[in-house]
This record gives sequence, structure tokens and C-alpha cells, in this order.
Amino acid sequence: MSKFIFVTGGVLSSLGKGITASSIATILKQSGFKVSMLKIDPYINVDPGTMSPLEHGEVFVTADGAETDLDLGNYERFLDRNLTRQNSFTTGQVYQSVIKREREGGYLGKTIQVVPHIVDEIKDRIFTAADDNDFLIIEIGGTVGDIESLPFLEAIRSIRHELPKSNTMNIHVSLVPFIKAAGELKTKPTQHSVQELRRIGITPHMLVCRTEQELPKSLKDKLALSCDIDRNAVIEAGDAKSIYQVPLHYIKEGILTPLSEHFNIKIKPNMENWDRLVKNILVPLDEVTIAIVGKYMELKESYKSLVESLIHAGAHLNTKINIHWCDSERIEDLGVYEIVGNVDAILVAGGFGARGVQGKLEAIKYARENNITFLGICLGMQLSVIEYARNVLGLEDANSIEFDENTSNPIIYLIEEFINQSGNKELRTTKSPLGGTMRLGEYPFIPVKGTKLQKAYGDVKEYMERHRHRYEANPKYKESLEKAGMIVSAESNGLIEAVELKDHPWFVGVQFHPEFTSRLETPNPIILDFVKQANKPK
Repeated sequence: MSKFIFVTGGVLSSLGKGITASSIATILKQSGFKVSMLKIDPYINVDPGTMSPLEHGEVFVTADGAETDLDLGNYERFLDRNLTRQNSFTTGQVYQSVIKREREGGYLGKTIQVVPHIVDEIKDRIFTAADDNDFLIIEIGGTVGDIESLPFLEAIRSIRHELPKSNTMNIHVSLVPFIKAAGELKTKPTQHSVQELRRIGITPHMLVCRTEQELPKSLKDKLALSCDIDRNAVIEAGDAKSIYQVPLHYIKEGILTPLSEHFNIKIKPNMENWDRLVKNILVPLDEVTIAIVGKYMELKESYKSLVESLIHAGAHLNTKINIHWCDSERIEDLGVYEIVGNVDAILVAGGFGARGVQGKLEAIKYARENNITFLGICLGMQLSVIEYARNVLGLEDANSIEFDENTSNPIIYLIEEFINQSGNKELRTTKSPLGGTMRLGEYPFIPVKGTKLQKAYGDVKEYMERHRHRYEANPKYKESLEKAGMIVSAESNGLIEAVELKDHPWFVGVQFHPEFTSRLETPNPIILDFVKQANKPK
């Protein structure tokens, strides 16, 4: 029977529930248990696919094509395993399922209510996600006290009554603020947060205290007594230089004891390799500066997976990654050299819409003409093809129909009929709904022999990478591009997956998102090679 760990948050958001959940999952996984994770988001959107990156941060895409919260990315990066659409759901999906069943007569004429129907749907999804895993760790989005989270809290309260007591555990992540004027840490916000949980009917078994100051023993004792929690189950969670330090910090804090005692099992993680990689992040031998050119700079979490993938590569190469953030709109205003300057490599990230595109094109031209190591991802690849067509082939009006529907040279176009991940024919037009009409999830590609892409991925017959885009590079221009020196280095079912330049030290563009498959213990091959090239003597 699977064991369940529910992680809730108190006082305020962005305390690091996802990192706490991922860290505990890592400890259990490194102890030999089969572990999976689940994120429950309380918003009514069906998924975050149509949300602005500035609103919600990055949209993470699973191998089976689900658009999910960025916490799923953290789960995969810590666990080093693929998760699926079953590992994430929203209030919108829950209500959508219940209403659909009611319309089909699935409730035999009963009045549909939050209790039991919505709560039962939530419980069913939790049990489905557990599958045959030893542990399922469930992160409840939002903060205790939010009206949106109440059905989820009712569901986990109910599950505790259905299973043996040693099969469920409630962990509460809360803030213990330091009041500078008073010169002391305050436990009252955490006490009130736990009281609210207990009022709902949930008693935490462990308290993870986010704090900027070290928690003295007396305060831990006070929290344990006032919140009715075992003394050894009050865990300090201070700020860390790297999120990958957190599992190691929790082990030092003694988290193994309350976990072992509660579940009555032996938990002994082997963190040797993990510790080595973390040390490489914290005390690296080398360093490189990489310019990330994007247009969602107001919220850096828009590029969460991208930044983490560079850190993973750096950990394996014992190299510090200095990121130089470059707003593509500022490039348009001030010029590319003024914004990008002298860097070891340039990465042009993905995105949607025409805003900031000219700045990205200028950054690509700058990398191409100055032999700077370059990687273009998704829109970054598409724009590298457009830039080449304009400035090398001489097609001045070369464009994407995303930006100009009437261009006479649609280098990037909308393929209206394609075979989706399930093997079914899918139709889409410029008027199709934005949600769920993209090429999503993993698709296979075969690198062309002798290319930089093939060198990075090695001798594999086929490789899988994840996609999230609507437009494609037009194969009509493949022959003229290759004659001029741009190589199409990979295709997938006739669609262009990657390009590179013949007469350039290292210039690669990929239609897929390699950052989605990068993990601390297994970095993505093309990003690893990109950082390796950036670190070469110039």
C-alpha cells in the first residue's frame, strides 16, 4: 500500500513548499523507495497553458504533453524521472470532470455538492497518482486559509480516516519571521496557521520552519509544544545558496528520524553523488558568462527550467554559470553590443508574439557574425532561420506568419494538419483556440551524422525531446538554406527539429525545449555541450 505525505503551506506563499516536497522525495528515493509526486493547484484555469509567463512563471510540459505548473519541473529535476498529466491537477480540471459526469447522468439524479462529489473526485485523482509507488508526496497549492484550497484540505482530512495512521503524514511549511525592530524571531504566525489547519481537522505531524535566522532550541521547543508536534519533527529551513542543498540541510536537521518513526521504516539515503554535484555548484573550478536573451525579464521564473538546466550542466563540468539577462526590447532601443556585450555564449529563449522579436534577431546576427557560441530554443531556433534567410539568402521579407500572415516568404509557417503525440491527426488554424492546440510533449528525432547535434547526443538511433509550440520551420526552404551553409541537423516526421551553421564554431538551434528534460544527476546533452563550448578557450 502506498504511503502519502501531504505538504501544506502557511502564513504566505512562495515559502518553498515545492522545494521542501522535492527534497523529501529525493531523500526517500535515494533511500531506495519508489517515489512519485503530485501538485494540486487551486486556480480555476484548466491548466496554466494560456497564462502569461509574467502572471504565473514558466509553463512546464510533461513527456505526455500536459501543460503544468513549474513545480512539476522541480519534481522531475530532483527525482530524475518523468512525470505525467496524472501528477498535476487544478480546481478547473476537478470541476470540469464532475460537471461532465453530471451532464452524462453519472450521478443518478443526485444533487452535486462540494462534499462529497468534488472531494471524492480529488481523492480519486490522488489515489490514481499513487499507482504502485511506495510514496506519493502531494503539494497543496496556495496557503492555509485560502477559500480555494478548502476542498483539497477536506480531501486529505478524509483520506487520513480511510488509511492506516502510519500511511499518511501531514507536513506544514510555515514562516517564522525575524522582526528587526524587536530583534527576535516570532512564532505567532506559525501558531495561528497550525490552529487554522487543526480547525479544519488536520493536525500536522511535522513543521518545516522557513526562517532567515537560525532557530534556537528554545523556539523549536515552544513551537513543538504550542503546535502539538514532536520536538524532533520541528525542522529549520533556512535560506540556501542552491536549492539542491536543501535535501542535505534537512538531513543535517534530523529529518530522517521523524520520517522513520512515523512510517516505521528505515530511511538511509545515499547522497554521495548528490553531495558532489552540489559542491561543484557552490565551489566550481571554472566559470562562464552566458547571455539569456528573452522578453519576460520582469519575472525570472519565466525561464526557471532553462536556468536550472544550465546549473545542471555547470555542476557536471565543475563550472559556475554567470547569467547575463538581456531584455530583447532593450536591445531594440540601445543596440545589441550595449546590452549583450562581451559574453562567452548567447542563448535566445522561446516565447510567443511579436514583441521583442527584432531584438532577438539582432542578438542572433551578433552571435553568427562574431563566432560566439549560440543556442536558440524554440522561437530562438525559428528566428535563427529567419535571420539567416534575410541576411544570407537575401530574402528581406522572410518572416513567420505568427508575426506577418501575409509575408511572401513564410520561413516559419503554421502546419494545419499533423500527427500528434498519440498518433492521431490534428487540425489547427490561426483561429484555433490558444489552449491545447500546440505541438506538446515528447517527439522523436534522429540527429544527422557528423553534426554538432549528433556529437552532443552521441550514437543514439532515436532521441526524445519535449515541445511546446504552434509554428514550424518551413521545409520548402530547406534546400536553399543548406546550399548557403545552414544545416538541418534533425527532423521529426518531416518537421525540422534542429539547425546549425557549417562555418561557425558552435551555432545550434532546436525546435524542442531541451531544458524540460534536464536534471541535476542527468543534464540534457545539447545544453551540456553548449556550456562546454562556452567554456572553451577563445
